[in-house]
Amino acid sequence: MLKELRQALSDHRELVYLLLRRYQSLGRPFLLRSDVKDHYLAMLAERDMEDEEDSPLARLMEDIQELAIAWPVVALALRPRVGRTYYLSLHADDLTLEPMDVSHFLAFKERLVIPALAEQHPLVFDIGAFNRNVPRMRESRSIGQGVSFLNRKLSSELFDQQGRGLTQLLRFLREHRCQGEQLMLNDRIADVDSLRKAIREAIRVLRKSPAETPWKAHAHRLQDLGFEVGWGGDASRAIDTLQLLSELLEAPSPDTLERFLARIPMIFSLLILSPHGFFGQDNVLGRPDTGGQVVYILDQVRALEREMRQRLVEQGLDIHPNILVVTRLLPDAQGTTCDQAEEPIRGTRNARILRVPFRSSDGEILPSWISRFEIWPYLERFADDAETRVLAELGGRPDLIVGNYSDGNLVATLLANRLHVTQCNIAHALEKTKYLYSDLYWQDNEPQYHFSCQFTADLIAMNAADFIITSTFQEIAGTDYSIGQYESYGQFTLPDLYRVVNGVDVFDPRFNIVSPGADAEVYYAYTNSERRLSGLHTELEEMLFGGPSEDARGVLADPEKPVVFSMARLDHIKNITGLLTWYAQNPRLREQANLVLIAGHVDSSQSDDREEREQIARMHALFDEHGLDEQVRWLGVRLDKTLSGELYRFIADRRGIFVQPALFEAFGLTVIESMVSGLPTFATQYGGPLEIIEHGHSGFHIDPNHGEQAAELISEFFTRCADEPDYWQQISDAGMQRVADRYTWDRYAERMMTLSRIYGFWKYVTDLERSETRRYLQMFYSLQYRRLAEQIQGH
Repeated sequence: MLKELRQALSDHRELVYLLLRRYQSLGRPFLLRSDVKDHYLAMLAERDMEDEEDSPLARLMEDIQELAIAWPVVALALRPRVGRTYYLSLHADDLTLEPMDVSHFLAFKERLVIPALAEQHPLVFDIGAFNRNVPRMRESRSIGQGVSFLNRKLSSELFDQQGRGLTQLLRFLREHRCQGEQLMLNDRIADVDSLRKAIREAIRVLRKSPAETPWKAHAHRLQDLGFEVGWGGDASRAIDTLQLLSELLEAPSPDTLERFLARIPMIFSLLILSPHGFFGQDNVLGRPDTGGQVVYILDQVRALEREMRQRLVEQGLDIHPNILVVTRLLPDAQGTTCDQAEEPIRGTRNARILRVPFRSSDGEILPSWISRFEIWPYLERFADDAETRVLAELGGRPDLIVGNYSDGNLVATLLANRLHVTQCNIAHALEKTKYLYSDLYWQDNEPQYHFSCQFTADLIAMNAADFIITSTFQEIAGTDYSIGQYESYGQFTLPDLYRVVNGVDVFDPRFNIVSPGADAEVYYAYTNSERRLSGLHTELEEMLFGGPSEDARGVLADPEKPVVFSMARLDHIKNITGLLTWYAQNPRLREQANLVLIAGHVDSSQSDDREEREQIARMHALFDEHGLDEQVRWLGVRLDKTLSGELYRFIADRRGIFVQPALFEAFGLTVIESMVSGLPTFATQYGGPLEIIEHGHSGFHIDPNHGEQAAELISEFFTRCADEPDYWQQISDAGMQRVADRYTWDRYAERMMTLSRIYGFWKYVTDLERSETRRYLQMFYSLQYRRLAEQIQGH
């Protein structure tokens, strides 16, 4: 590759030199891919040249992900494919091109930020040495399918070691107990050969009875053979499970292994961690740091409890699953239930929220909400207190720990390490990719965001987890043209703090894509007239089309127009002010449709969040500047799920649309909710919506960085709907079908429970315990994270 690139530079010396001078003239030390490509194409146009797509130079320009300029030397980060980045240095004077290792590339960038660092030797984080024996995928298409890869890779190795693997499987089956009761196998089966014989005899016994005969009818005889309860609730199910095991013993295959492990009763209690924000079931959405994650977790809990209960019943166990969601207790609850130490979760039989307070260093309970960027000093004490509470509630340790977001994942790491429990992480969103150069200029952002602490916590939790759930491929590895959230943690630097040369590997088999869904009890098609909540329509009519109100701005002059609708927290990333700007600046769209926004507060004095107050001020300024009060209705209200579900359908009745304009969206639950309700949906192309929506078929992608184009696309949609009466219905139907096919909580729960069993098995029978990795992470936690957290508290 290097030889070809050198030849390309030699063949286009003048063009390349002038292009480098152009980049230098911009006066910026760092240029991203879009900057590099745009100026390259502009120069070709100026010189009346065409971009030869297959030429080495064109491919080089296509692969550049980033430039760092310290004239006359330019450092290049090339990303020819997902998950693979290479580094080169280019001298502008003679166009010499040389390879760079990642550490030198990061050092080059550090000196551009802080020149005085030239002679310093920073702390280097390199997890790679500890993962040499962990199997790695090679193909980009395999990213996010970790459990399938593990099963293929390890099953052949495990069962090809003179029977050692089968012996480990036997021991694994004898490990399972619940509430003191032995499950699966007892000690009457001493070895693999006796297991084979016992399986044949057990199947013979079970086949003498009708298929629906309960296990307990044969319990004594099967127990004498070595089998305890857990194989199936009736003869048919038990025979099927025993035959799966027999197939494994005879000729192991990844598919058979997964199907068998999915049936083992090993997950009875589940701990879910989500410390930040206002975590509750009512009157919390839209508060600072409180949005889709709360909806996700509550829907997740309901789906997981149903799945856990069904699996236990199918395997013949009369055991009630136990799910605890541990979050922060807020004495200053602001009208929510967040001051209650315990709260049952509606729609479940035995799941509840446990709230544990944050405490200061002297043990005093902190009463008020604290931003998710400020909570790091309190998490270690929170983990200690949560552990005591959870062990008391469950009467022992949980079977699986699930962390949510950066803070919950760090607490999950601390607890899983102490309790020796399988750990699953769910990021929801990683702040690092939301803010441009948030790593390089971390010191500028430190007073407000404390990114150093958060990125350190992310590194620790990502590498400690047994498996990681993501909603989309992009969340892991981005696209051909953009870095994924997790991929961005592979190599980066926090100048004058530490340098990461091997942080997270997206080819690690711990990553799995398991997409959530929308609550089917709340979000369903507007055409489902039997389930429609018509009693709410008067309230919704007043909300959208009513007169002046203290929690609203704008009164729509023409309520007959269709509605462009959006609903999100009022912060920079959600980009509600961006959508308002696009609408305000497009006269045709303003003529075609009204805009309804549900976001934050209308009165800034009601908000404790600095970023939200800034956005509120911007909203009012846009209303005043463009005279929007008769075309835009801005509501500073918080809707419960039931009302929001009917609101989507109410707007669909009037042939409206939903717009999700975020600068970046990790997944996009509101996108799923609107689509399944029947609203044609326009959503950001950065993040999950790029995978959820098929552009032009089940919805539309918009680029939030080019708002004028987004507004024009929306306007063209309304124009086409006017010209083609069936077009709105066509997009609506395709959106509903897309969600039904790909995004349901039942599918999510089934996959989640299967993954937890498979990773638990491989952790037991292999070295995926990663004990050396854990010791390295514990050192990094003690030396780096704890010091950073203490600094926040001192600040």
